[in-house]
Amino acid sequence: MNPASSPQPSPSPDDYFAQLKVLIDRLPEQPVRQAATLVGRALDRGGVIQAFGSGHSEAIAMEIAGRAGGLVPTNRLALRDIHLYGKADRTELDRYDLERDPAVAHQILAAAPIDPADLFVVISNSGVNGVVVELATQVKERGHDLIAITSLQHAGASVSRHPSGLKLCDLADVVLDNLAPYGDALLPLPGGGATGAVSTVTSALLAQLVVTQVISDQVDAGQVPPIYLSANVPEGDEHNLRLEARYAGRLRRGA
Repeated sequence: MNPASSPQPSPSPDDYFAQLKVLIDRLPEQPVRQAATLVGRALDRGGVIQAFGSGHSEAIAMEIAGRAGGLVPTNRLALRDIHLYGKADRTELDRYDLERDPAVAHQILAAAPIDPADLFVVISNSGVNGVVVELATQVKERGHDLIAITSLQHAGASVSRHPSGLKLCDLADVVLDNLAPYGDALLPLPGGGATGAVSTVTSALLAQLVVTQVISDQVDAGQVPPIYLSANVPEGDEHNLRLEARYAGRLRRGA
């Protein structure tokens, strides 16, 4: 049999895990340290970390904001904020093109409790949709530091959906490359397409590496990091509410 005509093997969890481990070992260290420096500087100024991601990228914003073991001065922004905290009708959230509309970024920011000292982390695997690029543009125009978590490979193979032609990676002060391939999934299928998405795994790891580095830096400097305890341990609620009170009116939890 001609090897070229041999059927493609079925994807396996072992293959996925093996390829994922290779990517994890390749995650860049220097940008993580650079991002941690920016976050630490924002916290020292009394800033809050504003995290935004749409679609599956919102899972990474949740890794940053309101997570046990993570930083208390964090806030999660989302597309639905335009209705929950803004003036948009509920039906707006049903638009298929919502994350492609640059105008939505202005609505999200207008409804958010933002301070000049705040830092933004914007997460998008492709980094090309209108709301992501416009939000990043507005963040930089307002003078905030910006960290991006994105796939440089996917961005490089994609066309921006923003009128400027820019992508998220073009605007950030620090880019954390999640190393996801174009299309996100690792394992090709015999009939076309691929399975084994990777961006959520590596992006979450990058977010946790930055947070851990920030906390390590604070401990080394003799500071007491403002970190969340799990709400499912006896002293968790009291500890968390006490720390959140320092940022009254600036943190949103739930929704």
